[in-house]
Amino acid sequence: MLNFQGEKVEKVAKTLIPACLWNNSVENKSRAYDVSPQTVRNYVEKQGMEVIEKLLERARKISLKVLKGVKEIDLSIDWTTKTWYGKPVKGSSEKGNSWNYATTKYKGKVLLLAFIPQVNGMTKDEIVKVLVEQVMAMGFKIRLITLDAGFYTVDVLNFISQFKYIVAVPVGDVKVYEEFDGDYKTNSKRHRRDEQVKFRLLVYSKGKVRRKSLVYFARATNLDLSKREVLDLYNKVRGPIETSYRNIKAFLPFTGSTKFVFRTLIFVLALVLYIPYSRGRWGERSLDYY
Repeated sequence: MLNFQGEKVEKVAKTLIPACLWNNSVENKSRAYDVSPQTVRNYVEKQGMEVIEKLLERARKISLKVLKGVKEIDLSIDWTTKTWYGKPVKGSSEKGNSWNYATTKYKGKVLLLAFIPQVNGMTKDEIVKVLVEQVMAMGFKIRLITLDAGFYTVDVLNFISQFKYIVAVPVGDVKVYEEFDGDYKTNSKRHRRDEQVKFRLLVYSKGKVRRKSLVYFARATNLDLSKREVLDLYNKVRGPIETSYRNIKAFLPFTGSTKFVFRTLIFVLALVLYIPYSRGRWGERSLDYY
């Protein structure tokens, strides 16, 4: 599974995979397999990007096999940030890495189709474009795109307007604090008037919090369905990815390394190891299976 090259390949693999499987420390597992933590880090830092790509290719092949014969899909795009804390650097001690990925659900399975790490300077619309291009290059037609509120920008809306979409919207951005179903036009100061986007805005409440006041949520869409149907469809498509990420975290090991390539590798490895679990094969959560 981990195609490293070198004398200690087997020990490095036996360190990383069990650390993910049992949500353990990479450093602790390395000692159990008689290899130093620094050796594991050296292998990952030198060969990690190539190994990551092979892991992603493995995941895509599994998804294509499951989706054989399927032409149209509903696509969910999400992002995850993994934060760590260390010594203060220029007044801040918080750092992190972000990863973006696109999935679809088919017959109860959540399938990874595209993945891209976020690097400095990348905008949300650039990320969405790359993920959509990866999915379409696999031969799929996108029936519906759903995104969470982190992707609510004018540029993203302009791009996905070519598809049917539902996007979570921060209520504070639209400043509508009542039940609503009607047209809305963005008013971004960073864009010209002709760059603003008009869409159907849905605002709904979800009960009182501690008996104080109603909490409102919003969705942007271009679907011609009833309000209830749009909200149910968003939950149907988005729900699995939210649940799957909570489960993926059960496969994320602990590590003292803050290197981007190391953090990316263990996140992708957690995604790949999650696939048998999402397919109802939790009993195969063992080193022998991998």
